[in-house]
Amino acid sequence: MGSTPQARRSDTRERIQKTALDLFVSHGYEKTSLREIAEALGVTKAALYYHFKTKEDILSAISRDLGRPVDELIAWAEEQPPTPETKRELLRRYSAALASAMPVYRILQENQATLRDLAVGRELRDRVTAISRLMHAGDLESGCRMRVTSAVLTVHFGAFTLDGAFTPDEEAGTAEQRREALLGVALDTLSGAYSPAPTPALAPDHA
Repeated sequence: MGSTPQARRSDTRERIQKTALDLFVSHGYEKTSLREIAEALGVTKAALYYHFKTKEDILSAISRDLGRPVDELIAWAEEQPPTPETKRELLRRYSAALASAMPVYRILQENQATLRDLAVGRELRDRVTAISRLMHAGDLESGCRMRVTSAVLTVHFGAFTLDGAFTPDEEAGTAEQRREALLGVALDTLSGAYSPAPTPALAPDHA
């Protein structure tokens, strides 16, 4: 039996999104036209319009697909108590989800002026805001909140630097090893937020 029209349409949309993502990453979002996407796919612009009317429509679909693990993580975390264990697991899962969603975040970073006020830009910022809110949930002292903030920033913004932070001569390991190392730094920082402060030493009694 052949595939259904709905399945073929879904396959075509996936091909469009994959091709467009490759072009957005390699050429830049602003410099990529619908005509170039259609040519790379070997279809007419009319065929492309059947599935997506604008570049933003394509990028929004890419964002929804790549960002789904983050959306599911946010939904999970909202049902958990704001304990240190929950936040450590949230940080671990966010690090893994970012690895797959990084292409669309990188597109946003490199095209901030263009995408800032579009729906896709707001969606990506809303995800980051939700993760930060969940990480800061609960009764935290000022110093602890700063450590939590540092842990979140280490995972989020550190992910942008993993590819270009090392020269070819450096033993940087695989991308996954670098991600794990970065996560380790963030988890150590987070642990410091919940470690009891050391008791000040008493001055010796010379009486």
